Amino acid sequence: MNKQLILLSALTVAVGSVTAGGRTPIPSPKADNHKAVRSTLPPRKFIDPQNMDLSIKPGTNFYQYANGNWLKTNQIPASKTSWGSFNELRDKSLDAMKSLLEDAAKTTTKGRLYQMVGDYYMSGMDSVTLEKQGFDPIKSDLARIDKVNNKAAFFDELAYQRTQGNGMLFGFGVSPDRKNVNKYLPQFGQGGTSLPDRDYYLKNDPRSQKIRDAYHDNLIKMFALIGEEPTQASQDADVIVRMETALAKAQMPRVEMRDPYKTYNKFTVSAFSQQTPGINWADQLTRYGTKGQDTVLVQSPAFFRSLDSLIAATPIEDLRTYMRWNILKNAAPYLSDAFVKQNFAFTKVLSGQKEQTPRWQRVSSLVDGTLGDLLGQLYVQTYFKPEAKQRMLTLVDNLEASYKEHIKSLDWMSDETKKRALNKLTSFKRKIAYPDKWKSYEGVTINRNDFYANVKSASKWSYNYMINRLGKPVDKTEWSMTPPTVNAYYSPVNNEIAFPAAILQFPFFDFEADDAINYGGIGAVIGHEMTHGFDDSGRQYDADGTLRDWWSKDDADNFKKRADQVKEQFFGFKVLDSIKVNGQLTLGENLADLGGLAIAYDAFKKTAQGKSKTKIDGFTPDQRFFLSWAQVWRINVLPETQAQLIMTDPHAPGMYRANGPVSNIDAWYQAFNVQPGDKMYKPKNERIKVW
Repeated sequence: MNKQLILLSALTVAVGSVTAGGRTPIPSPKADNHKAVRSTLPPRKFIDPQNMDLSIKPGTNFYQYANGNWLKTNQIPASKTSWGSFNELRDKSLDAMKSLLEDAAKTTTKGRLYQMVGDYYMSGMDSVTLEKQGFDPIKSDLARIDKVNNKAAFFDELAYQRTQGNGMLFGFGVSPDRKNVNKYLPQFGQGGTSLPDRDYYLKNDPRSQKIRDAYHDNLIKMFALIGEEPTQASQDADVIVRMETALAKAQMPRVEMRDPYKTYNKFTVSAFSQQTPGINWADQLTRYGTKGQDTVLVQSPAFFRSLDSLIAATPIEDLRTYMRWNILKNAAPYLSDAFVKQNFAFTKVLSGQKEQTPRWQRVSSLVDGTLGDLLGQLYVQTYFKPEAKQRMLTLVDNLEASYKEHIKSLDWMSDETKKRALNKLTSFKRKIAYPDKWKSYEGVTINRNDFYANVKSASKWSYNYMINRLGKPVDKTEWSMTPPTVNAYYSPVNNEIAFPAAILQFPFFDFEADDAINYGGIGAVIGHEMTHGFDDSGRQYDADGTLRDWWSKDDADNFKKRADQVKEQFFGFKVLDSIKVNGQLTLGENLADLGGLAIAYDAFKKTAQGKSKTKIDGFTPDQRFFLSWAQVWRINVLPETQAQLIMTDPHAPGMYRANGPVSNIDAWYQAFNVQPGDKMYKPKNERIKVW
């Protein structure tokens, strides 16, 4: 799979992040009027003492010192599971998308782009039609599944549903071969479960048991919504829990999946079929539209052997039940209110979220997620300031120059490995703001009066787009995120760093801000993504993205020794007074944070402000740099969501993302006069330096 190493993860319950307040510097068309008023307003405070808790010493808890009052006065909205810097920016991005979509809906005659996004949005907002339809949109799929009466028919239907965007039991995709990055290959991954992690099925602590009980109840109520009698619904719920628990037992833990060699298992199609005697993969691949492929990559062969045994041992009526549940589960967010409410009722137990996310936000996110290159064009035209792209390229140049110096000065790496590291660094591809070419979504049909059909049309297009990669050169220009996304990523197989337009806002970046703010914000983000190329996983890919060992044994051992120190540091952090941060799961992100901040600081020190001692709002340049870093990570998170993220998110909680790296950087101690006896103080010889 084309693994993405991402700056943060979406806290909805997908992949956590955070935030600092401030207006969006990506101007609207009315920005000139705003600018005219600016001179009459007091200067902006990019570091605002009112957000800080000055009663706390920086060396006691830097995160609380930098953000304490903000954390006290910014409660989590009822429709959110967290509230922080990233959430604020995401909401601004959603507001921008809503405006664009509503305008498009009024001007669908302007062209296909406007018709597609405008009518898609309006179909999702048409609750009256959705209520009339009930679960009519999925009746044809349920009827197809009811006709499945033997294992051969089961595999036929399994393949058909996958081509329609309803993948079940396992993951399947087409991505570059990690050891031959210019060639696309079909790739199989573990899957088949509905809860966020395998541990939800396997742990017996009270919290896990409560969630399993709620999940079982949710299954019963969902099956009842499609007309099942209580006894049958309860029996079907038992089937789903039993099958998904068996699949969870077969899955590799998340920590193991971080090893790119463990998950790289190449088979001929016939050899893969020998692993699973009950599954003919040549037949399945033909039905998937990949006829002629003789080689596949398999994430976990053991999972597929267990899957084969499970299918063989499971009665056909139970397999039908499993398929029915997957149709229902995938469709529920797009059906009538009864399904949406029941879906959310279980989300409340899982995440602690108190109110449903507003419909317009859900639909806007869906349009962005499925037709993102169309909506992205409107977003860039309306909200993106072109000068920001050039400024970002300059910042990337400066960070790269700083990184080169760091690599050259390493005392633990040999000259030969340094040469290879420098070659990889200078080979990074840069993607800033938006793609050079946009997807056109040819073949997608959008009808203002049929929301679910629109969802299916977009899903089917996405599947076909993926399949049609086979036999073609790998498209290095393709993005993994849309322009309105508040995030960033590094792709090992493309050896690229990418920064969507929406992240180029305060607290990360602002044209009006001093260099300390921009280098402590977006500069550290740039350094973060660069360091992913050299973290415990990314370092195993070479300059062209190939999974290949380019390290001497001594250098690899020296790296591991330092990485293990970072791992142990984060294992020492606790959340909710009882749950520990998983230092192994979060290792890649923690290495990226530490390296990114150190690189950004050295790049900042080359600027005029970095060389000066001039205070702004009472803070020195170095203090502003580190405070900028800390305010990026401020966030309040619901306890239920935080407990989930500790299990599933490769990022540490916000406080430890802020505090962990600075405690290893000498300049932070000097900037805030952190002394022995302070809680965060680490003796100089214990401060970790990797890159």
